[in-house]
Amino acid sequence: MSSEQDHLKETDTEARFEFKKEQKAAFKADKGLTEETIRLISEDKDEPEWMLQRRLRALKQFQKMPMPTDWPGQPDLSEVDVNEIVPYIRPDIETRGGAESWDDLPEDIKDTFDKLGIPEAERNALSGVGAQYESEIVYQNMQEQWQEKGVVFMDMDKAVQEHPDIVKEYFMTKCVPPSDNKFAALHGAIWSGGSFVYVPEDVTVEMPVQAYFRMNSEGMGQFEHTLIVAEKGSEVHYIEGCSAPKYSAFNLHSGGVEVFVGEDAHVQYSTVQNWSKNTYNLNTKRAIVEKGGRMEWISGSMGSKATMLYPASILKGRGASDNHITIAFAGEGQNIDTGAKVYHNAPETKSTIESKSISKDGGRTNYRGLVHIADGAANSSTSVECDALMFDNESTSDTMPYMEINESTVDVAHEATVGKIGDEDVFYLQSRGLDDDDAKQMIVSGFIEPITEELPIEYAVELNRLVELEMEGSLG
Repeated sequence: MSSEQDHLKETDTEARFEFKKEQKAAFKADKGLTEETIRLISEDKDEPEWMLQRRLRALKQFQKMPMPTDWPGQPDLSEVDVNEIVPYIRPDIETRGGAESWDDLPEDIKDTFDKLGIPEAERNALSGVGAQYESEIVYQNMQEQWQEKGVVFMDMDKAVQEHPDIVKEYFMTKCVPPSDNKFAALHGAIWSGGSFVYVPEDVTVEMPVQAYFRMNSEGMGQFEHTLIVAEKGSEVHYIEGCSAPKYSAFNLHSGGVEVFVGEDAHVQYSTVQNWSKNTYNLNTKRAIVEKGGRMEWISGSMGSKATMLYPASILKGRGASDNHITIAFAGEGQNIDTGAKVYHNAPETKSTIESKSISKDGGRTNYRGLVHIADGAANSSTSVECDALMFDNESTSDTMPYMEINESTVDVAHEATVGKIGDEDVFYLQSRGLDDDDAKQMIVSGFIEPITEELPIEYAVELNRLVELEMEGSLG
């Protein structure tokens, strides 16, 4: 491929994420977080009283909790002022809960997601797709073959209305209660949008379902909630994509994810996040895995000024298993603090964690993890591997693994490596005809291959391309 073609490809990929649209909103909350704001949001959504009361309880918990500041090496959150955030923007669309046809969307919203490739992805690789713009889902669709088998894929706001019994049972009660941390409480108070996925017993959804979350407005917060319930013997792969254009004011993303993996069920949750470098990405994600169930977290974290993200799995039943594969990229002015948490609460449970991080131009990456093996979780095993790659002497990378082992008959392994791109490796590839940039990109592509192998081809190509653009300083 010629250098001109390469440049055109880079420009096209960059344009997909960095474009901005003039804001058109049907309802926009005032800045800040008050009881009045919560009531207005709930009223605008026509929510039942029980959901409003859950929001108000979460608000009280948020107001009591201090901002996390005492973790070694954590990102600086002093700029995060909820009183300067617009917590809720309902886009100007005619159909609440999302348009049934892509063509029914307003042109500006449709153009946004067309540029992000959502309709093409829906046609080529997905069982269902949802698209969130600002605070609400604007489009949701599920292929009929899965609907006929009882699979439910809809936005959370609609699920509150149509599946209240399931939502009441699972929503921020067993998995991620608002009391978990300050940002979980914030999320519980002002959550909006997100996905509800329900897979009946013994149903395998053979193609992934995807949701894409787009923040378009300056100085807003996005707080989508994803709830996945996979019944006994079922299987589903959920893909989440996120992006936002760059503004001068900071944005806040504080989503919540709860996954319930039934007996012998299998859930894979894949994320490719490309937030702009003025976004604080502060999420809480957790799964509860029953006997023989399997949970997989696949995560690519790029963009954002600061990220604090530690997907967790509670291995509740005998023989439950968990697998984490993560890649983090930090450039100038970025602090990407990611990791994984696994709680082995039953015998014969198994977990593997593979973390990859890349830092350049003074960026900072950190693996922060926890593995807990409870007393009585006999014959359990865990393996943690952390690899960090740095481009220069100004960049930093740390690993902070923490293991609590309360059972003697277990198998525990941990390995961590930190290093710079070797001159000898670059020289070897240059001797094979590659220039310096192409040589480094090939090394990085090989480094992140474990995560790209786990994604559908369209998303693996996209992730590789985003990493290349980050290396070249083309984004943000």
